[in-house]
Amino acid sequence: MSKLLHEVYLSLGSNENPKHYLKLAVEALKEKFGEIRLSPVYRTPAVGFEGPDFLNAAVGIKTTWDVLELDAWLHELEDQNGRRRDVPRYSSRTLDIDIIFFDDLIVSGPGNLCIPRPELKHPFVLKPLADIAPDFRDPVSGKTLARCWAEHPNFKLGFVEEYIY
Repeated sequence: MSKLLHEVYLSLGSNENPKHYLKLAVEALKEKFGEIRLSPVYRTPAVGFEGPDFLNAAVGIKTTWDVLELDAWLHELEDQNGRRRDVPRYSSRTLDIDIIFFDDLIVSGPGNLCIPRPELKHPFVLKPLADIAPDFRDPVSGKTLARCWAEHPNFKLGFVEEYIY
């Protein structure tokens, strides 16, 4: 009996040695899940605190894992790459990986697990996702990611020219 293959979209961000940590995250995701889809990388100011700019990207994966298994593995990956959890939520970080979509699930809990993530409202999460999955439908609004981005208030994102993957 084969397991169901889930379609998952992740948001990646870093503002502490970001090229290094995003590259490590992408390598780990490729090693664990095989073929992945990668967005361009965007540079955006820190939100909610004063700090260096973030580099943000989105990744699409397919997995047979359930949402809790994946969430635990992603937290481990963050921790292995120096993510600190003893600092304020809005602070600099080596690596931040969030599950934005897991199929069409709507999840609240346990803990901080929330799918779709409320951060979807931020351009640095929505734009990279719309780049790799324009036809994916947000299970809350029913809109495609391309439409969500087209309707988003104007926001300037800077492309990072360097190839970091």
